[in-house]
Amino acid sequence: MKHTFTILFFLLSAVAAFGQDAAKIRQAMDKGAEFLRSSQKETGAWSATPRSGIGPTTIILAGLIDAGVKADDPMIKKGLTFLEASTREDGGVYTPDGFFQNYETCCAVMCFAKANAAIKKANGSEPYKELLARAEKFLRKQQYTEDRDSKKEDPNYGGVGYGGTTRPDLSNTQFFLDALKATGKDANDPAIQKALVFVSRCQNMESEHNTLPFVKENAANLDGGFIYVNQPGESRMETKAESLRSYGAMTYAGLKSMLYAGLTKEDKRVKAAFTWIAGHYTVTENPGRGTNGLFYYYQTMAKALGVLQLLEITDTEGKKHNWRSDISAHLLQKQREDGSWINEGSRQYMENDPNLVTGYALLVLSEVRQ
Repeated sequence: MKHTFTILFFLLSAVAAFGQDAAKIRQAMDKGAEFLRSSQKETGAWSATPRSGIGPTTIILAGLIDAGVKADDPMIKKGLTFLEASTREDGGVYTPDGFFQNYETCCAVMCFAKANAAIKKANGSEPYKELLARAEKFLRKQQYTEDRDSKKEDPNYGGVGYGGTTRPDLSNTQFFLDALKATGKDANDPAIQKALVFVSRCQNMESEHNTLPFVKENAANLDGGFIYVNQPGESRMETKAESLRSYGAMTYAGLKSMLYAGLTKEDKRVKAAFTWIAGHYTVTENPGRGTNGLFYYYQTMAKALGVLQLLEITDTEGKKHNWRSDISAHLLQKQREDGSWINEGSRQYMENDPNLVTGYALLVLSEVRQ
């Protein structure tokens, strides 16, 4: 009884402490939503260019819906109409050139699923049910599996890339899993289990789940964290040495993906990932990448820890961190006067675009409030 009372007291104290900032968080979200209302294009899109495609609009709409903007709000309706116009005959939702077809469709599925749930709650209808079913079928065909002549020993097996024949990576694979979860799929789904094979092979950890060549040559970096691709090498964005090092956004992406696939806290892959996270806990940078992809990192971090249902993180020095309070306090401090957020130093991930970054911030703050 005493133990139960202690836990209850701790939970109530945590809720009370966080509640003191709840009004400020709500105010920041409303201010962010109004900024996006002012920056929406006549087409219904945000930041849509040949390079960016529809990706930013999907993320922004998802953030607005999570932030409580009603599905029948003209801003939301206009944005969803814009996205619907990008639906293709093959069921995908993407821009015409198709390079980002997997990524864009995954993000669109998450967005339409949120809209469908909100509309169903309001009036019982599900206007995007058929669109979501067709998009899901499209996405399943993009995964590297036996249907694409990929065998289990193939490093690509189970993964998903940006689109078409592009090589798979952990970022796109986590979006693929997010999309399947958004359509109600659970850990027993064959596609999710096949994705786990690829995800496990992106972990800097040698085990029966990962015997790829890079772990043999990467002894100094086998720390349990995650890398972007499981065949790391030189690229225009990083050296081979950099591609072998674990970093924050991908480690949270790997952790979340493993939890989606049904792994528990007792699995050695999950334990190793969490040990890395405890040793690199921060809300001021994307560990291993500095300020690059910082808001992408916040969003992935918040979602992963939300799935884990964790109240606090204890770092390797024994210090406890209320991650929700830490992230929200940092984001509130960084919000600009016009209601937007921006990552000035990160052109690489399009985070110099205040529309996209504000969409990320709304997703993060919505996750924090849960």
